[in-house]
Amino acid sequence: MAYIAGVGTTRFGQHPGSTTSGLMADAARLAMEDAGLARRDIDGVLCGYATTMPHIMLATVFAESFGLRPAYAHAMQAGGATGVAMAMLASILVDSGRCKAVLIVGAENRASGQTRDQSIQTLAQAGHPDYEVPYGATIPAYYGLLAARYMHQFGLTQEDLASLAVVMRRHAARHPEAHLREPFTFEQAMASKPIALPLRLLDCCPISDGGVAMVITRDPTNATRVKVRGAGQAHLHQHISMARDWADMGARRAADLAFAEARMGLKDIQHLAVYDSFTITLAMLLEEIGFIARGKSGEAARAGRFEIGGDMPLNLHGGLLSFGHCGVGGGMAHLVEAQRQLSGRAGDRQAGAPTTAYVHGDGGVMSSHVAMILERV
Repeated sequence: MAYIAGVGTTRFGQHPGSTTSGLMADAARLAMEDAGLARRDIDGVLCGYATTMPHIMLATVFAESFGLRPAYAHAMQAGGATGVAMAMLASILVDSGRCKAVLIVGAENRASGQTRDQSIQTLAQAGHPDYEVPYGATIPAYYGLLAARYMHQFGLTQEDLASLAVVMRRHAARHPEAHLREPFTFEQAMASKPIALPLRLLDCCPISDGGVAMVITRDPTNATRVKVRGAGQAHLHQHISMARDWADMGARRAADLAFAEARMGLKDIQHLAVYDSFTITLAMLLEEIGFIARGKSGEAARAGRFEIGGDMPLNLHGGLLSFGHCGVGGGMAHLVEAQRQLSGRAGDRQAGAPTTAYVHGDGGVMSSHVAMILERV
């Protein structure tokens, strides 16, 4: 059995002078304090990759600088799904008895540690080297293509995407560590600058500096008893030009594995934390997994279903769209919010007293999917 015993997040945003290693250390300290553990208690370390610190042995570099001597350590790469994938591996490690306490960390000074052009160029390399990258496509362009096709096929509209963006910003306004907290209206979302049509500026997440960490343990270390009930992965393609079915990107397959392991179903879930690099990402994931009918995610947002008082509270920290995106840590923040909601520690964002949560990470262009189900015991 694996427990998410402690979590920690730095403030997301722009932090001139920050470093990836410094943000990693800040987040790690917070998570360990939350778990009530000392450095000597940590026997496993997992780190996500960092584009501003592309070391080939990032986990042991971090362990050395942070004063850890783990029996198990390495870095992982699964794009935006890395955070949930690390949590899945950590739960396997402690459940098997290999480790007692695994510290997982994702951090990057992505906003201040590289120029805008460097960031765009680095992320664009996720595209196919022969069929995509030579034509100058960027990550927003890839998702713009996804959006256009999906909207045509399932009837989703620009208004639906804008509705999702408004909700995420409204949630972020309640979180003191969010990158973007100033609310905007539906009309402002619809009128925001075109980036890769049909995606506009407010359909896209910001690039942030920030760090997130958590400690996953074999046994509870405090009163925060949130355990991992199930997890699953699916990887049907890497490059969007190789995707075969826009209605089956792998999200449902990963979710089905997680639900089977947890012995739960969609109706058992009381809180949602779903990857949202773009509004279309969020819509496609919610609809493919089955939480919302095809083409109806915007309608659900306008009906208040994703709000604190709704029947399907979603990304109450603001998600990547407004809490921010610092690389691996951006996806990990969804896990942190789910853990805080289940443990009743979300403050003004607390949505009742949920006992179950579904978390989903997406890497690449809807390429790698990792699903996880948490439960408060």
